[in-house]
Amino acid sequence: MSTSSPTLPWRRYVAIGDSMTEGLWDENPHRPGELGGWADRLAAAIAARQAQHGVEPLEYANLAVRGRLLDPILTDQLPRALSAEPDLISIVGGGNDLLRPGADPDRLAVSLDRAVRTARRTGADVLLATGTDTRNAGLLRRIRPKVAIYNAHIWSIAQRHGATVLDVWGLHPLQDWRMWAQDRIHLSSLGHARVADAALVALGLAPEHSNWRVPLPRPPVRPAAERLRADAEWMARDVYPWATRRLRGRSSGDAHLPKRPEPRPVSFPDQEEHSHA
Repeated sequence: MSTSSPTLPWRRYVAIGDSMTEGLWDENPHRPGELGGWADRLAAAIAARQAQHGVEPLEYANLAVRGRLLDPILTDQLPRALSAEPDLISIVGGGNDLLRPGADPDRLAVSLDRAVRTARRTGADVLLATGTDTRNAGLLRRIRPKVAIYNAHIWSIAQRHGATVLDVWGLHPLQDWRMWAQDRIHLSSLGHARVADAALVALGLAPEHSNWRVPLPRPPVRPAAERLRADAEWMARDVYPWATRRLRGRSSGDAHLPKRPEPRPVSFPDQEEHSHA
């Protein structure tokens, strides 16, 4: 773990968003059933460094819920987050919207701009995140132009309001499928670790791992038959249930509540609990 850090000014961090920020597919090996994720890792890294400097540990809340569209994130989660008076808030959403036919990244940007302006007026630092580059993501390649437009808006919004951007699009190691869970939509533990390091760097801090920008070693080429079988399993296991929920007007997060609804001091685990190649 890196200990060098110019400043550690934050006392309370609240994360809002969807499954990416909730930490789906990043289970804590020492706490079965408990999700981690890039935001948890970011909070733990900041808290660990504060402890080394004799500073009270960061208070952290995570209000993100899987499946949430941007408007519910901004109308439901944001007011609750701001009521906690954070000095750091991450607002990450819009990916679920862009998966839907007819999604309008310009409309999403109007809502996000308003939210960032509101958050910045409280004096909080705001961390935004771009969408992932889907150029090698098979079926998701079709949404790449809209993701790119939304990303351009995110950079402009950040510049207008003095926010910070976590550049997920530019994190090239994420082009490796090992950075993604078996559903090919959510980050794996490896991916969450890389994104957490990118978040630290965006905030002006040292990453936990010096190789955070380095791609994994090239994997062996799988036989075509094996790849086709994996694609068929993915369609049956992940794509069909997702499409069925959509047709029924349901969300994967309908029965879920925020995992960490109130700010509380971070009790940080050893940062090597999660592997990072």
